[in-house]
Amino acid sequence: MAALTAGALERYLHDHIPLSRAMAVEVVSTEPDGVLLRAPLAPNINHRDTVFGGSASALAILAAWSLLHQRLGAEGLDSRLVIQRNTMEYEQPIAGAFQARSALVEPQQWPQFIRMLARKGKARIAVASLLGDEHGTPAGRLVGEFVALG
Repeated sequence: MAALTAGALERYLHDHIPLSRAMAVEVVSTEPDGVLLRAPLAPNINHRDTVFGGSASALAILAAWSLLHQRLGAEGLDSRLVIQRNTMEYEQPIAGAFQARSALVEPQQWPQFIRMLARKGKARIAVASLLGDEHGTPAGRLVGEFVALG
């Protein structure tokens, strides 16, 4: 199975994770080593006219989850993928459109993650998402531990 295109991933998110549609999440790019998501300010605004922290966190989680979803699909593996825990650090407010770019925390762990999933039907891996404004200026970072269940 080939990696999902940006359009196919965006349709999947909007169809299966309704919050992504409500947030107007756009999949900008999908690559084997990272996914870039973007969202506008308007549906994600807070009382200070900046991005609501929950929306920022949700976009970062969606980017991390999407990376694993597309990589597992490219490997031909169908599994349930859930977040087990995460930490989110907010460095500065964002007053416009925002984005999150995901990457594996330790890319060299991917083969072991796949082997464990195949052998035990369960595997864990850490993914990070860098949160930024529409120009990519850093504004926060999420690190999440995800579990795949075969």
